[in-house]
Amino acid sequence: MILRILQVGKTRSGWIKEGISEYLKRLEPLIRLEIVDIPDVSLKTEDNPEAVKAKEAALCLKRLAPEDRLILLDERGETKTSLEFAAFLNTLSAERSVAFLIGGVYGTHSSLKDRASACLSLSKLTFTHQLARLFLIEQIYRALMINHGRSYHY
Repeated sequence: MILRILQVGKTRSGWIKEGISEYLKRLEPLIRLEIVDIPDVSLKTEDNPEAVKAKEAALCLKRLAPEDRLILLDERGETKTSLEFAAFLNTLSAERSVAFLIGGVYGTHSSLKDRASACLSLSKLTFTHQLARLFLIEQIYRALMINHGRSYHY
């Protein structure tokens, strides 16, 4: 399985980049994980948040293949414990390609929600998009450790 994280915007904070890099190194022997940066659309070039979301969605959809299983991260999505997320990730292992999508500042357009096969929330709390990236990668690593019976979770 190829696992990708599509993220709108770049990770700019150095310490967050370091954390992401650390988990990517840990994941290398376990799974192929790719991070795809999608350019964010500035409100300066568009008049309203809906137009921004629509343009960002078009950019995201161009990066998805028809066979990609899309998992959308959204504050209104389903929350899971780490054990539940591990089980969920295990069910995805039969898929050829899975893409997690972290939207932009204004969230995601309805076209992406329609394309997604699942919608997850990392927490009921609100995080910056940069932190959401780090948290998602850490949870993927944690899930794989759980599924492989390794001692990271407890």
